[in-house]
Amino acid sequence: MTNSDYKIGFIGVGRMGSNMARHLHDEGFSVVAVYDANPNQAKSLADEIGATEAVQLSQVSHLADYIITVVTDDNAMREIFSESTDDSLIKNAKGDIFINCATISPDVHVEVEQIAEKYGARTLEGCMASSITQAREGTLYLMCGGKEETFNAVKPILESLSVSLRYIGDTGAAAQVKALVNMVMNINTAGLAEGLGLGAALGLDLSVLQEVFSQTGANSRVLETDGEDMQNRDHECYFSAAHASKDSGIALDLAKKFGLNLPLAEATKKQYDQMIELGKGELDKSGVAELTFPGRS
Repeated sequence: MTNSDYKIGFIGVGRMGSNMARHLHDEGFSVVAVYDANPNQAKSLADEIGATEAVQLSQVSHLADYIITVVTDDNAMREIFSESTDDSLIKNAKGDIFINCATISPDVHVEVEQIAEKYGARTLEGCMASSITQAREGTLYLMCGGKEETFNAVKPILESLSVSLRYIGDTGAAAQVKALVNMVMNINTAGLAEGLGLGAALGLDLSVLQEVFSQTGANSRVLETDGEDMQNRDHECYFSAAHASKDSGIALDLAKKFGLNLPLAEATKKQYDQMIELGKGELDKSGVAELTFPGRS
């Protein structure tokens, strides 16, 4: 098959989904339909790349053979695959493959797989550990879970979207790994905000402090991505505080099943929950520094 033989649809064309669709379009894949809860977003992207602006979910599963979903949370995922609503992706799903990229609970990925199979479709987790720039450039880090034959069937699409592609295992496994990735990332982000906030209170040169961090055990990936933004109060959203709260919550729910106490993850979630309460949930996760720097919040 050539790239143009893959008829692809998108459900959810926000910051990540829209840029994944743009990249696949640029690579010669046939992005035939896009749908979003915000019709204006869907129309704008459809006009840009020459796709159909779907007004119903079932329209996407009718037009496309490969459907990439990038929705917000467990409830949104259950809604688009609902068996009890008039409009659902499963209405015309026979033969389709769904690549589900949202960070949701592992159990929901399993639920969706079981529903899809009842209607003659297949699913794959395509968990992303990257952000908007990587989505646009096709350099995502993708962790996949599901049946290996399904993974192989969509490999050309996945390879176009990613710079690093890893098959994790059965459905739910990739979501577990992604939850842990984001839990640790969120802890690191909140810890960096506290370190820089205390540095600011001490009157230290924060640029020098970040350089010292980078050369010592205080170094982390979030120092590279978020340190300067914290210092400059530049919280343009690449990964929102609200999503950070949700994803830490997924990890904590997993921990509860095994009776594990994760005090750092719990404390971090409380910080992001506080951001939501203060109306700052749509700031980038780097905005947690607004809670720790003197004189900011």
